[in-house]
Amino acid sequence: MAALALASGAAHAEGLSVLVNPGDQGEQSRYAVFNVWKTAVEQSLRRERAAGLTINPSTDAAADLGATRSRLYDVFVAPAHVIGSAVRYGYVPVGSVDKSVQAVLVAPTSSPITSLGDAAGKRLGLPQQDSVVTYLLRGEVNASNSTIKRHFGAITESRYQDALLVCLQIRRCDVVAVERAVFDRWVAAGEPLKMVMQSKVVPGLAVAIKPGSSLQPEALRAALGSNLPATAGLKLQAVAANAFEYVSTLGYFTPRLLPGATVVEAAAVAQLMKTGAQYIDTRNDAEFKAGHAAGAKLVPYVEKSAKEADFKADEDKFDLSKLPADKSAPLVFACNGPECWKSFKASHAAVKAGYTKVHWFRGGFPEWRAANLPVETQ
Repeated sequence: MAALALASGAAHAEGLSVLVNPGDQGEQSRYAVFNVWKTAVEQSLRRERAAGLTINPSTDAAADLGATRSRLYDVFVAPAHVIGSAVRYGYVPVGSVDKSVQAVLVAPTSSPITSLGDAAGKRLGLPQQDSVVTYLLRGEVNASNSTIKRHFGAITESRYQDALLVCLQIRRCDVVAVERAVFDRWVAAGEPLKMVMQSKVVPGLAVAIKPGSSLQPEALRAALGSNLPATAGLKLQAVAANAFEYVSTLGYFTPRLLPGATVVEAAAVAQLMKTGAQYIDTRNDAEFKAGHAAGAKLVPYVEKSAKEADFKADEDKFDLSKLPADKSAPLVFACNGPECWKSFKASHAAVKAGYTKVHWFRGGFPEWRAANLPVETQ
């Protein structure tokens, strides 16, 4: 089996960290897919194992999106929306499996619904919010100048896409969102269903490496390709960065305005800090330690609510007691860029608590770093 040597001929002194998110799978399938990739990575990076190779499983794409912006891992194996985010923040695509993904909105053939517009006010069945299907549908609805919560009358979430067929059958759902491959399988089994909307096609499970990595994309793709078992039905093919342009423009992007707060860019934040404003970093501890704006204070926003403007703040945790007692103190809230909602929600909480000089740094740490402003690590 093929093993990959680093371009320098030596392993990283600090070792390599790899994240593997199998994507939208059933519980047993997810475990099996993870193990296939874990074995392939271990075999492909045998030389690097001597210096320390950590392979981390994940089923939380929302957290993985944050990790791409903070560059927490050397290698990502993940669905298209995670890899798309990684590519936006400098990662180099290595390859993708030859099974592309497309989100479709499905209704019974007897339904009068024939379009996304027709589905307004109807009951929607949806995979959980970090699914690539949900990511694509949410983006398409946002593009139509609405939100999923506003457009549909009720939402039923399911961890597994096949459970959404039952939701249609028992008439609890009027339409459901699933992968095109799932819809095709249902129709082939004789289910009377039709597509009423479809997204563009995005790459399937893909691999990307950290910018500046000693790993070479072509060599890693070849090694992984030879170590992925043919029985798993996974064939790795080359993929260009522009294949992720569509998916990287969709998803959970924050609004551009926040009532009661001033939206600021990196240069303005640097000037505010010179005059005494406190930069509040709302990311988690690991992200903060990996790199943060010099002088920032960590006050994590623990997010459980939906990534929407009308989120339920009572589902989240944010320790307002760690903010200055003076409600007139100037504050800057930031996290991991336009698709990170933590700073938006923290700014909202501060405004609601009575702080009068709230600044929301929507571009967050990625914009700060791109502006070559001072960065600290721990």
